[in-house]
Amino acid sequence: MHILLIACHPREDSYNAALRQAVQAALEGQGHEIRLRDLYAEGFRPALSAAEHRVTNEPGRNRAGIEREVEDLRWAEALILIYPTWWYGMPAMLKGWFDRVWLPGVAFRIGPGAIEPLLTRIRRIAVVTTYGSPVWLLWYLGWPDRRVVGRGLRRLCARGCRLDWHCLTDMDRREPWELDRFLVRIRQAFAAW
Repeated sequence: MHILLIACHPREDSYNAALRQAVQAALEGQGHEIRLRDLYAEGFRPALSAAEHRVTNEPGRNRAGIEREVEDLRWAEALILIYPTWWYGMPAMLKGWFDRVWLPGVAFRIGPGAIEPLLTRIRRIAVVTTYGSPVWLLWYLGWPDRRVVGRGLRRLCARGCRLDWHCLTDMDRREPWELDRFLVRIRQAFAAW
């Protein structure tokens, strides 16, 4: 399977980096072809410029400067997002990746009544994320990042696109053995792909 792995954490010594390494190793062990995009390490520019915004709705012209990102997205059959959840959502860097790359003519087409999906090669999306919040608070708030991915992004992919959600809540209060146990669960989950 062609898998686009998007990692989004500013520190290479973070727990999120350990999660990325576990996911990547498990998938490579199963023979999948992976393209890793580490947004912070690559210095991805998340802010949409005025010039980019002017051509946002002009397929073809709106891809200037992000050709590699578009090619990776169109190549993918599965998308994996690994990020920490901050302020109940994705880091600004990851949100900026969606703003700049998931464009008309790339991720969707504006149709007569609604947007029409163009990422129909993507049959599976997985999220691996950590929350400082307890699970009850996420339910109370409506689990904002899960709604964006599950109801918004997934709609632009293949019909019946599967969503796998792997999260560790109460991150800041976890014991080392609990962090290790979650890493084992992640390795096992992705080794089964």
